[in-house]
Amino acid sequence: MTISGSDVTVENVVRRVAARHRGERGALLPVLHAVQAELGHVPQEAIPVLADEFNLSRADVHGVVTFYHDFRREPAGRTTVRICRAEACQSLGANSLVSYAREAGLALGETTADGAVTVEQVFCLGNCALGPAVEVNGRLHGRVGPAKLGAILNGAVS
Repeated sequence: MTISGSDVTVENVVRRVAARHRGERGALLPVLHAVQAELGHVPQEAIPVLADEFNLSRADVHGVVTFYHDFRREPAGRTTVRICRAEACQSLGANSLVSYAREAGLALGETTADGAVTVEQVFCLGNCALGPAVEVNGRLHGRVGPAKLGAILNGAVS
């Protein structure tokens, strides 16, 4: 696979990132995070390369990628909305945000067909005192209710 029309392939990116972590104990997770940071997701083509780099089975690598919710197997939308579902946010109304997103046709962990929005759940954004918390493209929002989430999803708040 060629990325963005250049000669940079998924394999080259994965091998370069893995080389930076060679010799470290437990390097698979940092490498997966670095691959996702560079490519925007961990593509299926990366699995056999990672398995080769770490002398693991493809099933082992696939298991790690699918176990941790932070790893995307498909590119995220232009806007990524992460709803906190940890206890403090849950007690302050995070379920209403999840319900609102679902009613708006946005399933957790999925990207809209037009590639505009990805809605994800996370289990702590570290903003417990201002819950429920939502992160939009890396920017933290506190005390988010359904109306504010609607504004965020409609692009009124960046």
